Order: sequence, then C-alpha cells, then structure tokens
Amino acid sequence: MISSELKELIINEDCNAFFDEPMSLHTSFRIGGKTECFCEVNTEQALKNIITACRESSTPYFIIGLGSNLLVNDDGIEGLVIKLGGEFEEIAKCGEDTIRCGAGVSLAKVCLFAKNKGLGGAEFAWGIPGSVGGAVFMNAGAYGGEIKDIVVSSRYLDEDGKIKELKGIEQDFSYRHSAYSNKKAVILDVTIRLTPKNKNEIFYLMQDTMEKRKKKQPLNRPSAGSVFKRPDGYYAAALIEECGLKGESVGDAQVSTKHSGFIVNNGKATAEDVRTLIEKVQDVVKEKTGVELECEIRFV
Repeated sequence: MISSELKELIINEDCNAFFDEPMSLHTSFRIGGKTECFCEVNTEQALKNIITACRESSTPYFIIGLGSNLLVNDDGIEGLVIKLGGEFEEIAKCGEDTIRCGAGVSLAKVCLFAKNKGLGGAEFAWGIPGSVGGAVFMNAGAYGGEIKDIVVSSRYLDEDGKIKELKGIEQDFSYRHSAYSNKKAVILDVTIRLTPKNKNEIFYLMQDTMEKRKKKQPLNRPSAGSVFKRPDGYYAAALIEECGLKGESVGDAQVSTKHSGFIVNNGKATAEDVRTLIEKVQDVVKEKTGVELECEIRFV
C-alpha cells in the first residue's frame, strides 16, 4: 500500500498522478489490471525525490516506457508505476553528429528528428513502438540494426539516488541485453552518434522499413511485438509455424496468422490467456523440435 505521506509527496511534486489506474491504458497489449498509482514524472529532481521516498518506505515501484514490451498481470501492479515525461521527452542536437535524447522520448520522434537534421543511422528503429530508455534497456533492434550501433553513452539514476553514466562498452550490449538488464537503475537520457546523410535518402530508407513492417507484422491488433527471442540458428516464427501453431488461440489471445512470432489481443484477452498460450507454444516447440523458446517480452 502507498502511504498517505508518499501520496502527499507525489501530489506535490512535478508530476501527473492517477490513482487506481488501469494498466491496460498504458500497454500496447491493452492488457493489465490496476496500479495503486500511475505517476508521470517530469523532472530529474522529482524522480529522485519520489524514488528516495519509495525506498525509505519500502514501497515497490516500476519504471515504464511506452509499455510496448510488457505483459502486465490481470491483478495489476502493486505500489507505484513511474513513467518519464516532461524533460525526459526532450531531444536536442548536441554536436555535429550527436543527439541527446531523454529516456522517455519515443523512437519514432528520434527517427524524425534525425531525418530533419540530415543524420542517418537510426532508420532501422522507424516503427519500433518503444521509448529510448526501453530500447537501450533491452538493446532493441530490427532489420539489421540495433541500438548498440548508435549509442555513445547513457546516464542513469542508481538505487541510492546518485546520477551516473555508462560509456561505450560499459553498457555491455548484446542480443536483447544491456548492462541495465540486471541493474536496479532508471535510465535518464542517452547520447547517440549518427552519420550525415541526405534527408531524402533517410526518408526513403524509413519508408522502406515501414513497408516491410506493414507487410509482415499484425499492426492492426494490440500486441507486444515479438514474443520470443531468436534461438541460435533458428527463427522463432518459423519454428512456431512448422509446429502448426499459427492461429492457435487461448481465449482472445492468438498466435498471429500474419506473423507467428507475435501474439495478438483480439479484443478481451487477459494476461492469463497470453501466459497460457505462450507456455503452450513453448511446450509444443520444445517437444517437436527440441528448441527452447525464451521470452523477449517482460512479465510484470
């Protein structure tokens, strides 16, 4: 439970707070029960104050980006859910070929900003429905590119309330992993380095990427993107289809008939429906092919 003292602090800080907020409103799956408090924090100082108060009162808290890679429990999230807004959604050119992005900025905004500045290299991220912070956290990637290819450094708030920075290889990027994956930290902002390029060329590359997405992915249904990581030597979607699971359903959760690597919400799917379907897919693929599918989405 959130104490009355913490509630008062949240209300008085530079943030927008909503109590008993359905998490289905804040995830791309459109699934999830209520959280005691959904708090959009607008400044670093407010973030530090609120997290310090949570730690001192032993109140659990969870940082959310754009909710595009999450499956939230039907019972909701205990404690406080923090979304980074305000100054965390700012983006600016900070050098001839570098851009500083707040962790709450959408990848779409980064791509458009880079195009308008004549900077290429982020085109692969056009259409990835997430925030910069979330993308760095999991080293998001698509169509031959990954966040690690463009990130120079990242600042974060550690669990003791201190602001620190990771540079270059310190960020420990690998496939769907970063130094933040196992760290109790809040990414604050990220500096990326791009390459000067003709704006029209950037635009055409972005358009090509989006056309590929539209053709291959079920963008007309709520989902959390690719459910499973790519197994060594295989493609998860191909294995799932090979096992006859394309279109398989549990309740309103369904293995997409357009792309077997996606599970979609056909209307009223619950988190339990999705979990059950994921486990069924994992069991059948393991039984028929010997390959263990590891989840890419996070369970909250």
